[in-house]
Amino acid sequence: MKKYLFLSLSFFICCLNAFPQYSINKFVSKGVVVIKKYEVADVNFTIKKMPKGNSFDIIFGSVFTGPDNISKNIRGFFNGNNEWVIRFSSNISGNFSFTTYSSEPELSGLIGTVKVTENDNASRHGAITINPKTPQNFVYEDGTTYFNLAFELDWLFALDYNNKADIPRTRQIIKDIKENGFNQVVMNVYAYDIGWETDTVPPEYEYRKPSFFPFKGTNDNPDYSGLNTDFFKHLDRVIRHLDEQGIAAHIMIYVWNKKVNWPEMNSWADNLYFDYVISRYQAFTNIVWDISKEALDYGRCDIPYINERISRIREKDRFKRLITVHDYEYCSREPDKVDFISVQNWRSEILTGMMEIRKRHNNKPVMNIEHGGYEKGPYLSFEGNYINAETCLIRNYECAFAGVYSTYYWQNTSWNIVIYDPFRRGQTFAPPRFDYYKHFKTLFTRYDYNTLFPPGSKLTTNGREGLNNLSTSGYPLTNGDDLFLFLIPADVNKISTILPKSVSGQIEVEWFNPFSGEFVEKGKTTWSNWIEFKTPWKNTCSILVVKLI
Repeated sequence: MKKYLFLSLSFFICCLNAFPQYSINKFVSKGVVVIKKYEVADVNFTIKKMPKGNSFDIIFGSVFTGPDNISKNIRGFFNGNNEWVIRFSSNISGNFSFTTYSSEPELSGLIGTVKVTENDNASRHGAITINPKTPQNFVYEDGTTYFNLAFELDWLFALDYNNKADIPRTRQIIKDIKENGFNQVVMNVYAYDIGWETDTVPPEYEYRKPSFFPFKGTNDNPDYSGLNTDFFKHLDRVIRHLDEQGIAAHIMIYVWNKKVNWPEMNSWADNLYFDYVISRYQAFTNIVWDISKEALDYGRCDIPYINERISRIREKDRFKRLITVHDYEYCSREPDKVDFISVQNWRSEILTGMMEIRKRHNNKPVMNIEHGGYEKGPYLSFEGNYINAETCLIRNYECAFAGVYSTYYWQNTSWNIVIYDPFRRGQTFAPPRFDYYKHFKTLFTRYDYNTLFPPGSKLTTNGREGLNNLSTSGYPLTNGDDLFLFLIPADVNKISTILPKSVSGQIEVEWFNPFSGEFVEKGKTTWSNWIEFKTPWKNTCSILVVKLI
């Protein structure tokens, strides 16, 4: 006889203009759970008496059967305190019946139903996927363009760990990020310490050497016999909040250069940790998997190990979230193993280099996850090669005009120093220029990035035919038809465009200032095959937009 054991349901929603509730607990009558498409539901199972042995060795999962006999075998996870959890979401509506299975008899054979209704939240679009029409671009599951604009926040997991009631620091920095156009956070599951010189900072902004650890014990004295479920319960709060805010969680599962005392590769503890992260977070639609930051750089692992880790995700993640590796040495050798290419390229000639990499990997998106630009903050941290805010911004534009995505770093949020409230009244330092990226996002929302590509250019400006000779200087993006954007460096006096003839014999001209976000419409002018343009802002990088009409 089938059994029912539903003691609580948690599902995660965004409550606007209200004190945030991270879970809403309900008794689930007769095993029926109701959620909306793209929401995440936890079905929690509690047993009266803990079995002998290690609870992390217990096999537990559930088979969900949905419309048109869709079937998903989803592994659950031990949550401490006699509790196991199945986490579920769906990108289609309908009824999903489920039956649990387990090596522990009391957890096996439990049945119920999840009812998924249509999504009515305009800010929820489902998971990030690859655009089938333009495979070098991202798109949400519902078809909405996703212009990937990432923000590195390695220590995000630590900000509110000791606050069991709320996550105010997390909410504050994510609010500032979201308001300025960022839609992805690149973060570690865990990091411990850094190996470079930093300033002494106020204690509320210093997160190195946390006292907590993903395993039992501490980083200095680890106990690999099990995981610290309290650590992951807190990480749940962070991931849920990102999901509620429409921010992707680009999770780097490992990091080798932050002094984490990891277990031996391929050991029981290593596999436990890795599989647990996948089981616990796969149902969230905002998840992007990244095996490790700078995966091959520190002699910790090799290509066969990364291959095996990716295979484990492919096997265990039944929601098929995107996978990458923060290491171009790996991605260039094993491009078919990842869903998109990650590059760490600090070169001064970043645009041409990124165009070459995009050309080399012409069937999937490319992301320059670390371009060496780390905007300066009030406290010394890792400086990289470029620290000027305007220089860092233009490097992101150069990536975009090369047809690839990029990541922003501020020295005082990206690593162990996290100023979570840089715009708070009373701060005595110049705030970071997050606002520049709001303008960046605005440009590529006004002109849909998924419709644009870099055509490349001839080595000569002679010959005026085709899309590979669109201007005498600057860097073009085009939709291949009637729209042309040109990134014009500050030292360019003027450019001459060489565009296809418009149907009406006229063109529309607009200028965009990447620093102020100002659009200046110049109206219509007569087309010719050699038109000279000068920016309205002298000695300032700007963007020219020309539309054939």
